[in-house]
Amino acid sequence: MEGEAVIVRPHSPLCSQARTQESPGNMNFNDPMFQTLTLALPMIAIFYFLLWRPQSQRQKQLRTMVDNLRRGDTVVTAGGIMGKIVKASNAEDPEILVEIADNVQVRVVKSTLTDVRSKNADKE
Repeated sequence: MEGEAVIVRPHSPLCSQARTQESPGNMNFNDPMFQTLTLALPMIAIFYFLLWRPQSQRQKQLRTMVDNLRRGDTVVTAGGIMGKIVKASNAEDPEILVEIADNVQVRVVKSTLTDVRSKNADKE
């Protein structure tokens, strides 16, 4: 039994297993996992650079503008109401006082602001 030779046929599982063990560095381009990754990774990269990253930068910019509110700045709320800040509170206070018409002042929650225009930008 020890001296017997093993006959491997070209299409047997032993032959394919031997081929894969010989060259583990070669990539099989017909592998479904490889094909899925070649489609999924570029799509994830496109979504990141075109959607997620710009949105997070916009949120960070808006957060900084809301933290630096001053009296006289024009703000726009999520409901579309525009007004000038009458009383800007400290950073910990979640509300500000906004004048939306002559002698009409409303309290607005800072988290509902969608745009902040400084009084210097209005003059330009």
